Amino acid sequence: MTGNGIRENTIRQGDCVELLAGVEEPFADLIFADPPFNIGYKYDVYEDRKAYDEYYAWTERWMGTCVEKALKPHGSFWVAIGDEYAAEVKRIGDGLGLHLRNWVIWHYTFGQNTKRKFARSHAHLFYWARHPREFTFNADAVRVPSARQTTYADKRAHPKGKLPDDTWSFSRVCGTFKERVLWHPCQMPEKVLERIVAACSNSGDLVLDPFSGSGTTCVVAARLGRRYVGFDVSPTYVLESTNRIADTLAGRRETTEIAEDPEARRAERRKDLRAYRSEGSGLFPQA
Repeated sequence: MTGNGIRENTIRQGDCVELLAGVEEPFADLIFADPPFNIGYKYDVYEDRKAYDEYYAWTERWMGTCVEKALKPHGSFWVAIGDEYAAEVKRIGDGLGLHLRNWVIWHYTFGQNTKRKFARSHAHLFYWARHPREFTFNADAVRVPSARQTTYADKRAHPKGKLPDDTWSFSRVCGTFKERVLWHPCQMPEKVLERIVAACSNSGDLVLDPFSGSGTTCVVAARLGRRYVGFDVSPTYVLESTNRIADTLAGRRETTEIAEDPEARRAERRKDLRAYRSEGSGLFPQA
C-alpha cells in the first residue's frame, strides 16, 4: 500500500481524478501521462471527443489533481500530447508551478497518411520537475553514442556517450512488434518509456500512470525495478494490461529491440563520404 489506500504494483479501474481525490500524502516519484488527445478516437468505454472548453477544463482538472495529490516534492511529471493541445498543456503545467526541463519531440516512423498536407510524424513530450533543483535525473542511464566517438574518434568524447537530444526518433508500435497488443488502439513504445523511467526515477521509486491504457508505463516500471500504480476507466484495459505485466515479468512477452541507432545512420553517412572522396573531387584528401 502507498499509505493512501492505493495498492502499489496494481492497475486500478476508475477515473484518476476521483481515485486521487481522497489522497492525503503525495506518493509518486514520477508521473507519466498519455491522456486522450481529443481527436475522436473511440476507446473501450470512452469517446475521445469534447468541446474545446470542456477538454481544457478537464485537462486542468486531471493535471492539477495529479500534481497536488500524487506528485512528491522532488518528483517529475511527463505528459504526452498531440499538436492540437500542446500549447494548452504547456500553459496548464506552467500554471501549476512546475518547472519545465524539456519540451521533447518524439519523432516516429509509420506516421499518419495524408493527402492534402504534410504527414504528421511526431508527438510532444513535456517534462516538468516539481522543484527547480531537487529532482532525479540519471544521466548515465540514458547516454547514447556520440558523433565524437562513432565518427571522429575524438579523445575528448565522454566514454559513456552523450545525453540524448530533445528530439527522439523511435518507431511507433507496429503490428509485427513483439510488444504489440491487439486490444488497445494507441500503444506507447516501451523504448520511449524506458528512457523516461530510467532517467527520472530510481530503483524502488513509484511511477504513476493516470491513463494506463495498454499498460506500457507499468510494464516498463516493473521491468526496471520500480513500483507502479496505474489507473484506467476501462475494466478490459485494466485486466489485459495486468496480464501483460505478468507475462512480461515471466518472460512470456518480450519487448522489441527498436532504437534510435545513430551509429547505423553514421555508417551510411561515412559510406557516402568515402564514395564522394573516391570520385577525386579535390575537396577532400584521399583516404
